[in-house]
Amino acid sequence: MCGIVGIVGKSNVNQALYDALTVLQHRGQDAAGIVTCEHGRLFLRKDNGLVRDVFHQRHMQRLVGNMGIGHVRYPTAGSSSSAEAQPFYVNSPYGITLAHNGNLTNVERLSREIYESDLRHVNTTSDSEVLLNVFAHELAVRNKLQPTEEDVFAAVSQVHRRCVGGYASVAMVTGYGIVGFRDPHGIRPIVFGQRHTDQGVEYMIASESVALDVLGFTLIRDLAPGEAVYITEDGQLFTRQCAENPQYAPCIFEHVYLARPDSLMDGVSVYKARLRMGEKLAEKIQRERPEHDIDVVIPIPDTSRTSAVELANQLGVKFREGFVKNRYIGRTFIMPGQAARKKSVRQKLNAIDLEFRGKNVLLVDDSIVRGTTCKQIIQMAREAGAKKVYFCSAAPAVRYPNVYGIDMPSAHELIAHGRTTEEVAELIGADWLVYQDLEDLKEAVGGGKVKIDAFDCAVFDGQYVTGDVNEQYLDRIEQARNDAAKSTVERVSAIIDLHNN
Repeated sequence: MCGIVGIVGKSNVNQALYDALTVLQHRGQDAAGIVTCEHGRLFLRKDNGLVRDVFHQRHMQRLVGNMGIGHVRYPTAGSSSSAEAQPFYVNSPYGITLAHNGNLTNVERLSREIYESDLRHVNTTSDSEVLLNVFAHELAVRNKLQPTEEDVFAAVSQVHRRCVGGYASVAMVTGYGIVGFRDPHGIRPIVFGQRHTDQGVEYMIASESVALDVLGFTLIRDLAPGEAVYITEDGQLFTRQCAENPQYAPCIFEHVYLARPDSLMDGVSVYKARLRMGEKLAEKIQRERPEHDIDVVIPIPDTSRTSAVELANQLGVKFREGFVKNRYIGRTFIMPGQAARKKSVRQKLNAIDLEFRGKNVLLVDDSIVRGTTCKQIIQMAREAGAKKVYFCSAAPAVRYPNVYGIDMPSAHELIAHGRTTEEVAELIGADWLVYQDLEDLKEAVGGGKVKIDAFDCAVFDGQYVTGDVNEQYLDRIEQARNDAAKSTVERVSAIIDLHNN
């Protein structure tokens, strides 16, 4: 997963882009980048690291211009070298830069097409660079000295015809404007908004609405699946549906874990969705164990807290904060490499013995992916004196890899893959384990005022909404993503094979 932002302003946008990326930092901690435009010239800074580490005063002073885009990255199938930090750039036509959140599932075919038919060279293993070159080629064939909104939307339409997968992107056409577009299934999120200044109206495109809120922009709406928004350098805004047969199927895991709770995503409050997840879990516990002996509900900070509070309320059980979190350690799910994740858990959390000693404790987490983190946390609870440790997941069992831009590992690294709930409970050391039911999760997210009929739930049910994912494809991404490959040169070879086969 990644975070993207684009701003067309009336004064320098460098500080606003920086601030937006810090708000979106939860979406990627591996690399960050900003590119701005002034008088037809581009100014770029990108590197590995957190936003605060990549951009220093000397960099910010060079990022001049009233228009720019930014990106924070967590790599999925790409390497974590600074060469693959975004935004990417191509000089023809016009000079185009692009930042992308998601993953293309037909990238190997596109890579061949770009080289053999479009006569373009791709310099990295990132599918974001492939997406940029497809967009650039389709804009170039319009053969216009000065592109109009019609040319931009025509190019996006061709992108949708050629590219398959999950993608939300912002691209800047040097000297002309910024375009944001979303895949025809709306898998990855993207919103746009505006704010009024003394100089006029400024526009912003971002992965999550919280980035708009913090910077004083008013949310206009989410982009619909297949839709594009184009904002010219002088502040004219145009939108167009660019897909032939869009079908709404946003990623449900955004609400489970990825998004901030203060975001609105596809019109749904992430916070309210997580409250409803807690309600559904409480109902399941009451059905399966009406005579439960839970003394206290304790969340595993931070994403599960909202669900855990409502779960405790519904059960009539005490809610307590039993773990203190070191805020200077990153999110373990998005740390590259299993060794780094294992090492960080003890550094990240410390148990408060008082809340565990002599009690039957229900720990609540947002999800269970590899299982190594929750296993260590359960052990910490026992060491703190808990009599029994129950474990509750606000999401169903994660049994299948994600192919649309989330670095969920190969199937064999997923603890629930091919295992029953009881087997998972034994492996992680829980006295009892309860997962959210998938239908309950769908109702929790889509059952509010905004109705969403379909979701991308592939990590739970193995049903990939783009219809092009088969066992052969999953085998290839397993070679590219497994942790053993990530820590060696074999990982690079696997990625190259994925893109060139």
